Amino acid sequence: MGHAIVEMFQNAPMWGIYLVIFIVSMLPLIELRGAIPIAYLFDAVLAKSGLSLNMPLAYILIILGNMLPVPFIFFFARKVLEWGADKPVIGKFFTFCLEKGHKGGEKLKAKAGNGLLVALLLFVGIPVPGTGAWTGTLAASILDMDFKSSVIAVILGVLLAGIIMSVVSLLLGVAFI
Repeated sequence: MGHAIVEMFQNAPMWGIYLVIFIVSMLPLIELRGAIPIAYLFDAVLAKSGLSLNMPLAYILIILGNMLPVPFIFFFARKVLEWGADKPVIGKFFTFCLEKGHKGGEKLKAKAGNGLLVALLLFVGIPVPGTGAWTGTLAASILDMDFKSSVIAVILGVLLAGIIMSVVSLLLGVAFI
């Protein structure tokens, strides 16, 4: 199915394809982990027509797209969760998110000690479900971590995840494309 969706873009202008992968990289849960394989899939489909994506440019756009929401998440997500915690319809869910974030954060602090930024980097950088720039930044905000240090850890984590996902996409791409 994914291949069919990508083929719909076969005749799209190249900037449109770059825009799609940029937007996908900004989406929570999907982020870079989905955008990089999609970029390689686009490249494989375009290759049938003798075209190719500029993969270094795609990678840069994916990194930028994944990082664009980070300041907004850091400064506003916690406030939104705290605001919604006492609302009738969303209160239980928002409270659950805050409590889960606090408990997880305290546990991470206790285990990581002075290595909290390294733990954040690895949390963002190891591409498994439930991790990534969105979740890592929200955790940093809930833990009252320093913005600048948190962003550096998240950027390095995103770069690490990008390298891992590129290698995995290349290795698996040979088998599936």
